[in-house]
Amino acid sequence: MNIAKLQLPRIPDAVAHQIETRILEGSLKPGDRLPAERELAIELGVSRPSLREAIKKLVSRDLLISRHGGGTFVTDRLATSFSDPWQQLIEQHPRLQEDVLEFRHLIEGSAAELAARRATEGDLERLEQAYVKLDAAYGENDRSAQVAADVAFHLTIAESAHNVLFGHLLGSVLRLLHEHVRRSLRDIAVSPETGRQLMAQHRAIHDAIRAHEPETARLAAQTHIDFVRQRLDEAADSEQRQQRSLRHFS
Repeated sequence: MNIAKLQLPRIPDAVAHQIETRILEGSLKPGDRLPAERELAIELGVSRPSLREAIKKLVSRDLLISRHGGGTFVTDRLATSFSDPWQQLIEQHPRLQEDVLEFRHLIEGSAAELAARRATEGDLERLEQAYVKLDAAYGENDRSAQVAADVAFHLTIAESAHNVLFGHLLGSVLRLLHEHVRRSLRDIAVSPETGRQLMAQHRAIHDAIRAHEPETARLAAQTHIDFVRQRLDEAADSEQRQQRSLRHFS
């Protein structure tokens, strides 16, 4: 009787798989530098030649980037290849904004729902920190800080969903969403009352996730996007009226 030999993975392949897993899970993020070779080899329990071979393999697949004399980094191509072509398109074709809002309505509602089901204590702590920074940003008249904190808050929710594609998909469109949020806050007059409404919506999402209430979290996230859509529509209507008025008196 012929018994097939057990195929054990080569050590460099197993090491490459471990590093891939860290990238997928988000413990290694785009742009992160890998620990020093000696330190990482000890951590993984392998020889430095095996580690070098694993890194070389991942570099050839464009998952890692080696910089001569500067270390090895996780590629940011996963985060930029999708969003780069869309940045200019959204700027030149404002109608795409509605498609972005529709996308956000779907993906952020689902992400909030999954986060409410799956968030760990560590996730909830990071969500709390993101919310506190967002609240502080809205307390100041600094649009750049508001945009950065807003995107970070929503990305933290996506990561708390514990779905690899959710985390990386939202990571891949982070710059796209950053542009959309920037346009949203630019076009929406963020009065103190509007700021309070936006923070109340973020608070509702935050509270539902912390209370592990999936349906409430999904509805809260979608309500937030619907509010943004409404305010942007109002801003567009106001701009059109102003343009008509200028043409009338010109």
